[in-house]
Amino acid sequence: MPTQAEARAQFPALESGFAFFENAGGSQVPHQVIDAISRYMRESYVQLGARYPQSDVATQAVEEAHRWMNLYMNGEALGMTVLGPSTSQLLSMLADGYSRVWQPGDEVIICQTAHEANAGPWAKLDRFGIKTRSWRVDPQTFQCDLDQLEKLFTPQTKLLAFPHVSNLLGEIVDVKGICALARSKNVKTVVDGVAYAPHHAIDVKEWNCDFYAFSTYKTFGPHMGALFGRFDAWEEVPPANHFFLPDNNAYAYELGGASHEGCAGLLGLRDYFGFIAGVETVDRTALEQAWMTMAGWEKATVERIFGHLTGDPRFRIIGPSTPEGRVGTISLVAPRWVSSKLAKRVNGERIGIRSGNMYAYRLCKALGIDPDEGVVRISTAHYNTVEEADYLWERLNAALG
Repeated sequence: MPTQAEARAQFPALESGFAFFENAGGSQVPHQVIDAISRYMRESYVQLGARYPQSDVATQAVEEAHRWMNLYMNGEALGMTVLGPSTSQLLSMLADGYSRVWQPGDEVIICQTAHEANAGPWAKLDRFGIKTRSWRVDPQTFQCDLDQLEKLFTPQTKLLAFPHVSNLLGEIVDVKGICALARSKNVKTVVDGVAYAPHHAIDVKEWNCDFYAFSTYKTFGPHMGALFGRFDAWEEVPPANHFFLPDNNAYAYELGGASHEGCAGLLGLRDYFGFIAGVETVDRTALEQAWMTMAGWEKATVERIFGHLTGDPRFRIIGPSTPEGRVGTISLVAPRWVSSKLAKRVNGERIGIRSGNMYAYRLCKALGIDPDEGVVRISTAHYNTVEEADYLWERLNAALG
């Protein structure tokens, strides 16, 4: 197993000494991903299925990337994974598909803590007479109550859309329990895993969700999104691609096809996980071991950040106030500062953090936070160190005066 320093050495961007604490918006990429994309574009940047050597290589890369992403989700034999340019696009495609089979009066429940990617597409179905119900957040606890959710289900409810982790709050919710409740009501689940996926292994088999989406560019890979769906769930969704193409594979939902060079990059990401796990062939066991190793490194950094923040009256943490039961996505408001000005001052010190509503506009409104200014968000990855956390605190403390 490598050390954290050896893992950091795989990321060229980290050589600059810049402290990247805006990983929830997009992570850095290791040289395995960069090299795989470069090699693909040099040697096999051609169309698929043309039956000459370079095309065979390209076709194999795209097919293998889909299989790898399905294994990554632990969805082998359960369903298939569709690739696209982003989670937002994939969930919009999914909602559009359902709009063609649902009837006026059908209902969707949208969790109020959702990123707009898993809220907006469903809310827009009101133009077809589809009703939306809001699973509301408690502004004091920042949680959505399961008892309240159960009361929202009706015989017309078709689908529940919710985040595994709010990309503003950071708390890990009980996906398995929520999906079990929805399944007992014969309701499909669409889980936004974008804010969870950069920190722990995805396991759709264990959670028994119908759809699960995440962004590979936030998990050290190329700018793409991935959407797993169970076979029976996909059967309900009309294909998005051209009518004359086969409708029993991922390509049926990938209008124009997935990024070929992006797929090559995903295979490079597999190599990175192999490096972390210390193996050449990455199976599910190796993948989970790699995530356990990376989560351990990140845990130390997150605990250091909370050690600095806890009890400081100049901040209010929006979300769980301890490092337990959450990921390293930490949102703050400082009553004496507007978020944008505070973030700008820290960003001038070779540190990357972010301010704004984080596309959780509805959540900000529900919490009484100005969605135009939003919060200051610090977000970690496994390559962040406790030394960087100390430097972040030093500069944040200086900015506050």
